[in-house]
Amino acid sequence: MNVLSATPQQLVEVINRRYDLVNSMFATVTFTATQGGSLKGSVKTITPFSGYIIIRKPESLRVIGFLPVIHSTAFDMASDGSTFKLWIPPKNEAFEGSNTVTEESPNAFENMRPYMFVDSLLVPKIGSTDLMTVTGDSSTVVDAKTKKLEIEPEYLLTVVHRQDASNLLQTERVIHFSRINLQPTEEDIYGANGQIQTQALYGELQAFGSEQFPGTITLRWPLQQQQILITIQKLKVNQPVNDDTFEEKIPAGAKVQQLH
Repeated sequence: MNVLSATPQQLVEVINRRYDLVNSMFATVTFTATQGGSLKGSVKTITPFSGYIIIRKPESLRVIGFLPVIHSTAFDMASDGSTFKLWIPPKNEAFEGSNTVTEESPNAFENMRPYMFVDSLLVPKIGSTDLMTVTGDSSTVVDAKTKKLEIEPEYLLTVVHRQDASNLLQTERVIHFSRINLQPTEEDIYGANGQIQTQALYGELQAFGSEQFPGTITLRWPLQQQQILITIQKLKVNQPVNDDTFEEKIPAGAKVQQLH
């Protein structure tokens, strides 16, 4: 195993270069959702279903999922970067709210916001004024060919920020880099409570036309014990996207709930 070395600045350049290459993204995907775990006592995998993910920087998002077999819309979420709307046609229910959670809800579903998808699929740039540390570590991975567990060395790049009131440093996100190819393998996004809010795990890079992008992205919400595996079938980047793509029109008569 050849192990590569990199300076903190080189790791930053990997992230920033990847981010700068993509202004918009249109992906045809398959979603596989899993709920449950050790805290809930059982694991339930929902039948895989197809959908689309459309992103336009900096934070505009549209995610549409279709019901298996009949292919009607299961859910439709749109965000302009500050507010979002989510429509669930089978239940004729809709949700509206801010992209940022201002009040934690006991309902885990209500705490999932669009920025979690955007920040996971397009790992945000690391600014020149961001505070960060880089440490060496290792992770246990399953070899794709032998199916055996292997120890793989990695770098952990931790981005922190200062809390306004206390001036204390708080972890914002941790990006894992494989030292085999110096590519990001995972991003852990932390909440205000200091716990991991969202984990994004990146599969191997695949060619989509002239672009290289992870073939799979697994989004995990550890506290809620929920997970979505996103398998990318087709991908187009830097195509023009109109503003109305990110406008959700909720039908009259739908039950609308405001989220905080």
